Amino acid sequence: MVIEFSGGRVIVSPQEVLVKLATGVSLYAMVDDLRLISAGNIMVADAGAVRWHLTLDDETQLADIAECLGIDIG
Repeated sequence: MVIEFSGGRVIVSPQEVLVKLATGVSLYAMVDDLRLISAGNIMVADAGAVRWHLTLDDETQLADIAECLGIDIG
């Protein structure tokens, strides 16, 4: 699944997420390292030493990602 947002694209598969930002930067995370936070529509990746977060445009994008990954929104 590909989700377009104001900063680029989020490419979601059942095991992983790849974010391609409009600036040319790419962010990657496995589903086990992701959290979805409803307050602010934020996707957080935390794999120990590597951490990043992304603010999505709206709750629909967050819900679509949660459904594809099969994870809950906190």
